[in-house]
Amino acid sequence: MNDARPPRQAQRTLPAQKRIALIAHDGKKSEMLEWAERWQETLQKHRLVGTGTTAGRLKSQLGLEVEGLMSGPLGGDQQIGARIAEQTLDILVFFWDPFAPQPHDPDVKALLRLAALWNVPVACNAASADFLLSSPYLSASYDLSIPDANAWANARI
Repeated sequence: MNDARPPRQAQRTLPAQKRIALIAHDGKKSEMLEWAERWQETLQKHRLVGTGTTAGRLKSQLGLEVEGLMSGPLGGDQQIGARIAEQTLDILVFFWDPFAPQPHDPDVKALLRLAALWNVPVACNAASADFLLSSPYLSASYDLSIPDANAWANARI
């Protein structure tokens, strides 16, 4: 049986100014806003993107400059996933609600799978997001390993 994994990894350097996605399920939007308010000064130094209502509320209530995408259930999660695959996103902060069933659970799972595959740091709650944003790597270049896309393209399955 052939191993479907490519034989090697590639390197990617995250820029000092990070591209950060901010997503929150409905039951976590208030928590996201409280967290973002505490980190507002830090977040303003980076490029922010968010899904639907989350981006709108961060803009209107905190004055953060956030590129708004579609709502998660309408394709916003997939838009964020595409940026991960295109290597144009550096950090994912996704306050997901473990108690509320989501109509787009397959999209959420696919998004988290891409983040894991492409070695994107992920925070799923305020505590993990605090750790990410307080890291000395947040405002510095950072080298990480990613799948070698050329190896995947040339792999025999």
